[in-house]
Amino acid sequence: MSTTIRVLYENNHDWLCQWLRRRLDCRDEAVDLAHDTFLRLLRRPDEVPGIGEPRAFLTTIARGLLNDHWRRRSLEEAWLEALAALPVEMAVSPENLVSMQQELQHLDAMLAELAPKAREVFVLSQLEGLTYKQIADRTRLSDRTVKRYMAQGFTLCLTLMC
Repeated sequence: MSTTIRVLYENNHDWLCQWLRRRLDCRDEAVDLAHDTFLRLLRRPDEVPGIGEPRAFLTTIARGLLNDHWRRRSLEEAWLEALAALPVEMAVSPENLVSMQQELQHLDAMLAELAPKAREVFVLSQLEGLTYKQIADRTRLSDRTVKRYMAQGFTLCLTLMC
């Protein structure tokens, strides 16, 4: 670990954990996300020396991680609600539940590669079944932009399938 990142960690880790805890209301999740924030820095050490406002920089990274966390949680809750709504005769075995959850996490990771608006458009189309026109109206995007975002989503799917 570089000296700069070590000093950044020592000076800001506790503060970042508290900042995250206020947003998550869970100490363990806050510590995990603070850890992930510093892991991101370790993966991009060339960005660290130019940090003028360390806490603002760490907050920006942590906000992105929080958004990912909440998106995954929302997706998992929707999945659990869908499973709970299934008739008893369609119950899924524990092994299949684990497999489905892994696939769901894979899908979430794939969608995370899209820009936020492109991801929103793709999810509205593929998971909610909205038409391009309905998506354009809901998101206040042009029809052309919706089509471009859908093309990005399909391109990503095809790339990952090959």
